[in-house]
Amino acid sequence: MGKSRWEYIYGINPAFEVLRGGRREVYHAYLNEHAQDNPRLKKLARFLESRGVPVEWVSKQRVFELSESKDHQGVALKTEPYPYAAADTLYNRERLLLLDNTEDPHNTGAIIRCADVFGYHAILAPLKGVPEVYPSVVKVSAGATEHLDIAREGSANHHMLKARETGHVVVALDAAGTTDLRDLAATLPSRHLLVIGGEAKAVSQYILNHADHVARIPQAGKINSLNASVAAGIAMYALARLGSNP
Repeated sequence: MGKSRWEYIYGINPAFEVLRGGRREVYHAYLNEHAQDNPRLKKLARFLESRGVPVEWVSKQRVFELSESKDHQGVALKTEPYPYAAADTLYNRERLLLLDNTEDPHNTGAIIRCADVFGYHAILAPLKGVPEVYPSVVKVSAGATEHLDIAREGSANHHMLKARETGHVVVALDAAGTTDLRDLAATLPSRHLLVIGGEAKAVSQYILNHADHVARIPQAGKINSLNASVAAGIAMYALARLGSNP
């Protein structure tokens, strides 16, 4: 069976960002008829109508059936699938983010949300080990996916090697890293690739072996690990806001 020609984006913020991003066609909007007095839903309905999107007020059950999620917030948009970028068009960006083994859609969406905030607007992902940009990922990202260029192709190792060829310093985040993230932020050039791993599986050994820096986040507590998306957010803040050297 081939991939569907459409999908259902759910959640109020993601719906707004799909429209604002303008990267994919929105065919139809289904809104919960029992929440017509909700101010945010009313605002969304007006925005949809201003963009020429057909709006249909349906039962809450119908919104649930379309979105297949209890987190729909009364919204299901029928849209084109996520429009991935070609990796070759991203390698010349200054800051690159590479996802490696971030298998959990919730963590992946949260990392993408942080990437938008901290200026990592080009994201590389392999075909295996990282979820597609499903509607659930869009929801957790609060719609940030619609404003970023995300490539999903090849392998993480290939992305890392291509980034090195285009002059990026490779930084892999790992709890056992030999470099303190605070020290690295003071000297790291803006042209770099930050590699984030998952919780069940960290950054692959091949990338750790070939990275210019394997960085750790200094910790003072008793718990010896951070949630993957929290660690990613800390690293992106430190490297993009504190560093960014020429």
